[in-house]
Amino acid sequence: MAAIRPRTRAELRRSRRPRAHSCWDHLYAAPLWPLHGANLGTLLRTCDAVGACMAVPPFPWVDEALARGNTLRRRPCVHRTGDPLGWLLQQRERGVHIVGVELADEAVRLADLPAARRATVVVLGHEQHGIPPEALDLLDVAVEIPMVGTGASLNAAVAGSLVLYRLVGLV
Repeated sequence: MAAIRPRTRAELRRSRRPRAHSCWDHLYAAPLWPLHGANLGTLLRTCDAVGACMAVPPFPWVDEALARGNTLRRRPCVHRTGDPLGWLLQQRERGVHIVGVELADEAVRLADLPAARRATVVVLGHEQHGIPPEALDLLDVAVEIPMVGTGASLNAAVAGSLVLYRLVGLV
């Protein structure tokens, strides 16, 4: 049996995209009603890993949470939305596919979610209250992440990360 050898940083760098991400306007993580800043920083790392942008609300603490969570050496792709519902409506009018991470009767299981084939927004709701009812009407599909534990749901950063990886076809 061959020994397992982890790849070096240089090997990893050579295997990834040759230049830093710029806004490709194809995949967004949209935690538009966040409760905890720690989730934003964690989700920001996932956005970099999958080549996504992040859309965030203008809450006064969001910039600090993003800066704290940004352990990368370059500036990530972050869009600020003054009106989360208006921003979602704009995306819908542009033909963007809107996927909400929500426990709903009509939700598809994460394993059944196909990879994104067009511009997509992943909407994440408030950690306690979920996606507001008026925003649910703007979703094309809701996705549910099955759980066997006692909790009702995962935190926004973990749920968003799982869905983003699924949409880009990396899992």
